[in-house]
Amino acid sequence: MPAQTVRFKQVDVFTAVPFKGNPLAVVFDADGLDDTQMQGIARWTNLSETTFLVKPTEPAADYRVRIFTTHGELPFAGHPTLGTAHALRESGYQPKVPGKLIQQCGAGLVELSEQQDGAWAFAAPPSRVTPLPEELYGTLTAALRSDAVDFSATPCGMDNGAPWLTVRVNSAAACLAIQADAALLARVVEAVGAHGIAVYGPHETNGPATFEVRCLMVGGNLGVGEDPVTGSANAALAQLLSAQQRRPGLSYTVRQGTVIGRAGQVSVRYDDTAGKTWIGGSAVTVVDGTFRLP
Repeated sequence: MPAQTVRFKQVDVFTAVPFKGNPLAVVFDADGLDDTQMQGIARWTNLSETTFLVKPTEPAADYRVRIFTTHGELPFAGHPTLGTAHALRESGYQPKVPGKLIQQCGAGLVELSEQQDGAWAFAAPPSRVTPLPEELYGTLTAALRSDAVDFSATPCGMDNGAPWLTVRVNSAAACLAIQADAALLARVVEAVGAHGIAVYGPHETNGPATFEVRCLMVGGNLGVGEDPVTGSANAALAQLLSAQQRRPGLSYTVRQGTVIGRAGQVSVRYDDTAGKTWIGGSAVTVVDGTFRLP
């Protein structure tokens, strides 16, 4: 009996240059796979996320995606949203509405739109906001081993399907310099129901981006370590900046992954008329082939 195979792509997200963004495995035609098989494939790829394209159950959706880390399933994540859409379009899929895609996932329906530069962006889903209790500010400072935390912007747990504690520091340089105490940090983020911390700091005028961002994962479904480039955290940050009246304008850019040798580029655009925040970036296919299943 011939081996069963499924189509597969590995793409790099938030970059146009292979190996400089955040990799994602995309498995096509996955309706015949059960949860155990999906989780097994995600563990084997050993990437931060692996996605599985299945038939949508919502009439408005172009496709449905299931998102697995090596530890479990997520209702939503940002770089898998952009990466899966890239892989699907590259495979020849034609959206129901030109220039638009509707993704169905565990968090509901997520809209994607083609941008003027040809890259795509997703509309940030709503985030549940949980301010960090002030009695933990000292512990946070100790966990980050930094005196540069800007507490004038309240650190907040932000959960849009992937839970992050979002923290501002005084500068991009301070962000890049952080060497966190992982065990102590895990205790802090747990207080707001998060599984990681998203630290951001402003670049100087005419710098490489508006903000430098680092996302440190401390457990749960997010795993452990530093994430190269993070769509969910940048979506949450964009909404928090708006809520805290710290938006740098109607659009801005983020650089992420610098410390670990990546060069992730994220674009953020506010559409106040439509009440949407768009998180965009490029993607490039690195591997194209098939998976052989046991």
